[in-house]
Amino acid sequence: MLPNDDSLQALREAVKLSPQSIPLRQHLADVLLTLGRLEEAEKEYRGALAVAPVNRGLKAGLAETFFRQDKHSQALVLVEDLLKNRDTPARAYALHARLLVHAGEIDRAVRQYREAVELDPSVADAAFEVRLGIAAGKSSDVVEGRRRQSYAPEPAARTDRIERPTLTFADVGGMEALKEQIRLKIIYPLTHPELYRAYGKSPGGGILLYGPPGCGKTHLARATAGEVNAGFLAVGIDEVLDMWVGQSERNLHALFEEARARRPCVLFFDEVDALGASRADLRQGGARQLINQFLAELDGIKHSNEGVLILAATNAPWHLDDAFRRPGRFDRIVFVPPPDASARAAILRVHCQRKPAEGVDFDQLAKKTADYSGADLRSVIDVAVEKKLREAIAAEARPTALTTKDLLTAAAGVRPSTREWFATAKNYYVFSNQGGLYDDLGKYLNL
Repeated sequence: MLPNDDSLQALREAVKLSPQSIPLRQHLADVLLTLGRLEEAEKEYRGALAVAPVNRGLKAGLAETFFRQDKHSQALVLVEDLLKNRDTPARAYALHARLLVHAGEIDRAVRQYREAVELDPSVADAAFEVRLGIAAGKSSDVVEGRRRQSYAPEPAARTDRIERPTLTFADVGGMEALKEQIRLKIIYPLTHPELYRAYGKSPGGGILLYGPPGCGKTHLARATAGEVNAGFLAVGIDEVLDMWVGQSERNLHALFEEARARRPCVLFFDEVDALGASRADLRQGGARQLINQFLAELDGIKHSNEGVLILAATNAPWHLDDAFRRPGRFDRIVFVPPPDASARAAILRVHCQRKPAEGVDFDQLAKKTADYSGADLRSVIDVAVEKKLREAIAAEARPTALTTKDLLTAAAGVRPSTREWFATAKNYYVFSNQGGLYDDLGKYLNL
């Protein structure tokens, strides 16, 4: 039986009176997670972890909260940390199985799910077992025919997933050169069709955005749809990859058909390298068939892609099959760098909205946060707020306003996540820049 508002408030009051009681704080966070109040649950788990940073139950709960908010990368970091230790909670193994399914690694997912059920049978999930291809009630037995195409379900209808973004390029700070490339390739063919018809060029085509994670590639894609009042269909790899033979190809075709039916539509593929990895590195024939299907859909041989505007994003363009970069496919490869100083100041202002802040010098903060992604800047605000909360709880007082000093201190403790990416990208620029593919990256790095 779920608690009502009165009992939940009583639980909150108990936590307020005993902030050092980890079992009590975890119980509150678990209740909020069960109720689906995910942002509140995340806040409670984070607060408890600040007191008990090695508590595995709290980490498992926070990881599940991240997963249910589609923050798969954050969830995976916590789960992988948990799996390094002994006495890992069964829910961590179960969650890892779901994350592996999201990444298309079905066999590993099956193994992790079995481990979870052996540790704690209560984590068994019949619906998830069907998705894994495990016989109902027999977690150790894989259905013999799970690879037969005849067992594959039909692709689910996605009409309800079409968005109508209200964002435009005015809401995206900086990136002017990148915006202009998108206008020429995607926007102007729709807003000035007569000019493109005069030159025999039809609307459509693809742009591949690459760069470090957390730098606004998805945000930019949504703004592109908003610029032309087009539909927006965001595709995650879990919506394409399937364990059934031939099902992944049908899922991909269904996505393109949905976009064609709702044109003009921006079809956005995130983490596209997972769907179009270099065929030279693949051992499984099924993955090759998916790539061939993807290329055929991009070419629009059997079905016209006119009015379908294709954007894709990746953190690792060097893993993408070369065939995707041919003319008519993703023939524009565009580098999306971390925000510059003015953009960082704007991002910090946005994240400080609706938070108690007093006289914050955002320009000074921007100077001290070079190489920070948008996600890193949000983390800076979160760290500063959490420190204020701890101080307010310890002093049993109302939280004080954030200051420039608070944010500078928080920034000093947050490492820019982009630097590791640039270290890897630099090697690819130096050793694998045939044809000038990564020239924009080289300019950014002053190489």
